[in-house]
Amino acid sequence: MTSAIANPPVFNVPGPAPAPLLGATLNIIQFTKDPIAYTRQLFEEYGNLVSLVEGGGTRLYSPYSVCPGTVFACGPEVVRQVATQPDVYYKCPLTGPLYRFRNESARAKPLNHFLVGIFGDNEEAHKKQRKLMMPAFHHQRLGSYAQDMVAITEDELNKLEIGQVRNLSATMQQVTLRIAAKSLFGEDIGPEGASTGGILHAALAIQGSLAMRLMRYDLPGLPWHRYLNLVAEYEQAMKALLASKRARGCDDPDVLSMLMQVRDEETQEKLSEEELLGHVGVIFVAGHETSANALTWTLFLLSQHPKIMADLLDELDAVLKGAAPTLEQLKSLPLLERVVKESMRVLAPVPWNGRVTAKPTELGGYSLPEGTEVFVSLSQTHHMRDLYPNPESFDPSRWETFTPTAYELDSPKFLLKNYAAKGICCWGSGG
Repeated sequence: MTSAIANPPVFNVPGPAPAPLLGATLNIIQFTKDPIAYTRQLFEEYGNLVSLVEGGGTRLYSPYSVCPGTVFACGPEVVRQVATQPDVYYKCPLTGPLYRFRNESARAKPLNHFLVGIFGDNEEAHKKQRKLMMPAFHHQRLGSYAQDMVAITEDELNKLEIGQVRNLSATMQQVTLRIAAKSLFGEDIGPEGASTGGILHAALAIQGSLAMRLMRYDLPGLPWHRYLNLVAEYEQAMKALLASKRARGCDDPDVLSMLMQVRDEETQEKLSEEELLGHVGVIFVAGHETSANALTWTLFLLSQHPKIMADLLDELDAVLKGAAPTLEQLKSLPLLERVVKESMRVLAPVPWNGRVTAKPTELGGYSLPEGTEVFVSLSQTHHMRDLYPNPESFDPSRWETFTPTAYELDSPKFLLKNYAAKGICCWGSGG
């Protein structure tokens, strides 16, 4: 993708006009305040392809020097076009606009690989990296990860007391944080969170803040300074972890150890240290944040539908008889599968699939210039009435007969291709 466009074409995707004096600022504020509600309103008014602001000029997450504007799109045909044209719709590092500043100072250098990984590669480079990573997710490996998941979940459950009021979201964040750290790094961070996993989580919280964009100065007390400190701390901790694993022979049953061992079949090349740092951080973010969101929303929806919850508990009791499930037993829990699918449809753990156009293209009947940000709304697609009757209802039974295409639902496989919610929706024009 080129870094500059000499004469940017006219950005003609319809959208709300910028406010007098404030320009696109008001549009951006409305979006960041409630992205789902605001874009649903835009879709109703302008159709299935809409610009954040008429005329473009906004930037939410693109790291490229030129960004003509931001568009939102929904519907299975749009999902299909974006998902099946990797040469047109590029992925970007999870650091979003911050990636542009990776070479502005020595302290920013780690941003060359921090949360980059497979999201920093496209086309043939992406295929090569993905092929190298696949062995770490082989079925045999999943069995060992499942054991860690069960042990950590049971430990967290033992801390809960009947009648106790708990922040469910925070509890699920802690569960998935520990599981991600154990599965990826081979370490259980426990309740303290003082580890590589905890550092990443803290960095994400700052990365997604509006203050980062308003005060991006490397001065003590400001978010950019704190963010770079966390990135440096993460890199130092990860390099020490890599050195330790190399000294032990990389035989630990975790994703990082597996990635350290893989070789390209033709060249016999291994992943570089920078590639390892980038890949593991990306996998952590994609797995931890989205899983916590999915668990929280599923438990919330079940609490609002006691009959469905009772039926699910009956199924679990009948099949598991009080024990934790094995991978093989999951096939014998059809209601559980339907509940999870319906939860992910009603309240999508990742509401957006973000891309940047690598070349001029057409989408939804409109021409998109190179560098255009395209946010496919998975959430809005899940609530289209012509696809899902009574879309606002939580109805797991719909999955007994309904078999949508991959472009009409947000499957677990599709989730791994999407961006974590934090860090991509608090950036405005020019950011």
